[in-house]
Amino acid sequence: MWRFVIWLVLLLSFAPAFATDKPNVLFIFNDDQRADTIAALGNPVIRTPNLDRLCHQGMAFTRAYMQGGFNGATCVPSRAMLLSGQSLFHADEKLLRHPTWPAAFAQAGYTTFATGKWHNGPESLPLSFQRARGIFAGGMTNPLKAPLSDMVNRKLTDPKVAPKHACAVFADEAVSFLRDHQTGPFFCYVALDGPHDPHVVPPDFPVRYTPDRRFLPTNFLPQHPFDNGDMTLRDEMLLPHPRPPEAVQSMNADYYRYISYLDTQIGRILDALAASPYASNTFVVFAADSGVARGSHGLIGKQNLYEHSVRVPLIIAGPGIPAGAQSAAMCFLYDVLPTLGKLCGVTNPEPSDAREFSATLRDPKRQARTELVFGYRGVQRAIRDDRWKLIRYPQINKTQLFDLLNDPFELHDLASESKSAGTVQDLTARLEKALKEYGDKCALTVPNPKPAAWSPPTQKATNKK
Repeated sequence: MWRFVIWLVLLLSFAPAFATDKPNVLFIFNDDQRADTIAALGNPVIRTPNLDRLCHQGMAFTRAYMQGGFNGATCVPSRAMLLSGQSLFHADEKLLRHPTWPAAFAQAGYTTFATGKWHNGPESLPLSFQRARGIFAGGMTNPLKAPLSDMVNRKLTDPKVAPKHACAVFADEAVSFLRDHQTGPFFCYVALDGPHDPHVVPPDFPVRYTPDRRFLPTNFLPQHPFDNGDMTLRDEMLLPHPRPPEAVQSMNADYYRYISYLDTQIGRILDALAASPYASNTFVVFAADSGVARGSHGLIGKQNLYEHSVRVPLIIAGPGIPAGAQSAAMCFLYDVLPTLGKLCGVTNPEPSDAREFSATLRDPKRQARTELVFGYRGVQRAIRDDRWKLIRYPQINKTQLFDLLNDPFELHDLASESKSAGTVQDLTARLEKALKEYGDKCALTVPNPKPAAWSPPTQKATNKK
């Protein structure tokens, strides 16, 4: 009897530790990676064995999105939305107005750590993370010469040039954190600075792709058919107009090579987690801040609301999540951290437009959102539901309508067809209603529209720009 009593006392003494053993979070966030660039999700050309591994371990979302941006550097609002849980229409790009989700995890007893790209101002970094190393506080750079800083006494040190590829340094820092972490739950955020251009990898990286027709997007066009409101910003001047197919193929071969390089760095991080004591109790998330056109629809950049630019990869693995699952549930990036908060017992009291989708992580067929609304500057607005997508260009009073179930590459604009009139009217009304609820003041029609026709700038004008 006394042995039973001793055993019961010992069991009860350990119970609180088990009861409060919260899951960890490892969040890997890439820069400008299209959703269709993962082999396990259907890309027959690219080599991504480690992202494939993560797909096999967890659930991949095939309809996850960033919501857009109010400036050409859409990665800034995308990261602000992700970390704050706020929509495009309410997010503070400097992350100073709203308490962030990493800060909420810290408040709940988590050790919070960041490495990689931080594009939302140095003042907000210590407000979100307790520790940070290998920080690139900027938008784009040559990753072989990246200026990196550490956070010391809540301030970034003077930057020093990275001794090797920046993304290798970020992976090193993540591996070190996973190896050295001692006690308590953690939130580890790894923001790799790629495959954003320039598409630079170490010259000895063995994976190479030969440019050919496989690297020409299905929806390639030599030139976008009308003025979308932002046709001559930096991204769109990376290749000549009209787009030479061979140049697009070469750009995408380099882009794929960069993704494969990042995949090797992600593999190092996943291996470090697997070798740690935290492997079975960690939610691993992979996502990207946006897609990018790279020749689709005659565009190069991400300053548009087509699927190739706003749809992003999202994979979540961890305790209780079905392995090898896919979900067509629609969600925004800014829904992800509130969902992880739900799973980890962490709350952020700040009101937001986010909708957590933890139920979908238990049942991949469970819907999350029934419609999504997007915006880019004052020149584009869009809405999509389970089937239809409407894009509105207010400055030229133009509408596009796509049947995404039957035309996922947005090749056939149905807006002008008489049989589509009811669908256009319904989606336009729903878009207006949703924008009003968000507090967006962008009118969908202007009294004096600009001409929709567009001609590429001359070489002389391009040089001046």
